Amino acid sequence: MIFGHETRAGRFYDVVLLTVILLSVLTVLLESVRSVDQAYGFDLRVAEWIFTSLFTIEYVARLICARNAKHYALSFFGIVDLLAFAPIYLSLFFRAAHSFTVVRSLRLLRVFRILKLTEYIGEAAVLRVALQESIRKIVVFLFAVLAIVIIVGAMMYQIEGEANGFTSIPTAMYWAIVTVTTVGYGDISPHTVLGRILASMLMIVGYGIIAVPTGIVTFEFARASAAGPVRVCSACGLRPHDKDAVFCKRCGTRL
Repeated sequence: MIFGHETRAGRFYDVVLLTVILLSVLTVLLESVRSVDQAYGFDLRVAEWIFTSLFTIEYVARLICARNAKHYALSFFGIVDLLAFAPIYLSLFFRAAHSFTVVRSLRLLRVFRILKLTEYIGEAAVLRVALQESIRKIVVFLFAVLAIVIIVGAMMYQIEGEANGFTSIPTAMYWAIVTVTTVGYGDISPHTVLGRILASMLMIVGYGIIAVPTGIVTFEFARASAAGPVRVCSACGLRPHDKDAVFCKRCGTRL
């Protein structure tokens, strides 16, 4: 019932859990509103301790019911489950830590278990593989963008100078990032003709830069989709494998 969603009791448990999570997050958010906290502060704190007690009991129950308690405790959801109640206890010693109880909203990812979106599990795995295959290319691309930002920022610092708001190279780099991403806050802008020409060139480059990571991920996603469902080795966890693979290409375990 705690880890599964195949039974009616398991689905009911997930619904109750998600409801409690939503209410607990709402409690933390309301407590941050001064007018609400002044009027209902005591009630919100009582509710928060009730939610914390429930999450503590649930975490202990998961440790008891898990096939491998250590594996669960060190897993993503295990850490999130721990963070769901640990900050309120830490708040007894460090008041600022109480605000971090909002991280329990990450547990809403369990909503996919309730909706039984099994048909999307494969697509999510394909997207994950596409991102993993794209990360190296995107990192190289980001370094290239960083080089452009540094060079253009240094040039703009020399062209415009402190009189026009470019008080340092880091400030000019900030302007270059805002410009190349086409955000355009407008808090800093060039005033000289040469500075505006350079800014115009950077804006044009920015439109091309935006398309690059999108194209990289799209290509990898299309290739991962063509390879079929993502197959994971149960022994070493290697993914993906070729569509016609029978054994893991790292450890030899039958897939």
